[in-house]
Amino acid sequence: MSELIQKEWDYTKHAQFYSYRPNYAGDAIDVLVAWSKGAKRVADIGAGTGNLGIMLAARGLDVIEIEPNDAMREIGQERLKNAKWIKANGVQTTLSDKSVDWVTFGSSFNVLDRELALKEAYRILKDGGKLSAMWNHRDLNDPIQNVAQEIIKDFIPSYHGGARREDQRPIFESSELFGDIFYIEQDFIFTQSLENYILAWKSVKNNFWDLNTEAGKKLFESICEKWRSKLPQTLNIRYTTRAWNVTKK
Repeated sequence: MSELIQKEWDYTKHAQFYSYRPNYAGDAIDVLVAWSKGAKRVADIGAGTGNLGIMLAARGLDVIEIEPNDAMREIGQERLKNAKWIKANGVQTTLSDKSVDWVTFGSSFNVLDRELALKEAYRILKDGGKLSAMWNHRDLNDPIQNVAQEIIKDFIPSYHGGARREDQRPIFESSELFGDIFYIEQDFIFTQSLENYILAWKSVKNNFWDLNTEAGKKLFESICEKWRSKLPQTLNIRYTTRAWNVTKK
């Protein structure tokens, strides 16, 4: 990750709000652990505060957490003490060649130069090793989430979810390093108070508002005021865990 990319995706001010996000669907993670065919050592790239790593460690994997942001890593180390935490990024992990069985990107593949990230993953994976890139997506067809999204677009007509909502298949199909694409998705309901829903949005880093600036704070608060007037006090939010998974050639 270049210095420019690290600055653009600096999550220092957002780290404390990651606990308000839902974690990945448990059954989906179980399927992927089975698909990994006995993987033991996993490098979790862009580990953040350890959401995915906690799920993998709970299933018996030896987890290496790769996270460049100090604030994220500090929280993550408290949450997942039995993992090895490394200050590094997804294109320079510092890991040895062919040293891990599985590489995971939990909501992080989109913030990297994906071509370089695939090359680095290929380098550190053992022969036949596995790679997974996954995200949680709010179901925008759900009436409540549709209202929430339309409120954002009232203020920001060009708003979109960016690369994290794109089909990742073309990225892997164009790579000569990985094959055997295996895609899964699982829906789940996450119940959350409206105020916690707003706090979860404070964990979001995007190009449309910057909470480090007065203008960004003002814009976000305007959106929040509209949410408070239009959304219920308790939200049953439909999410989908989506994961694209490939095997090293």
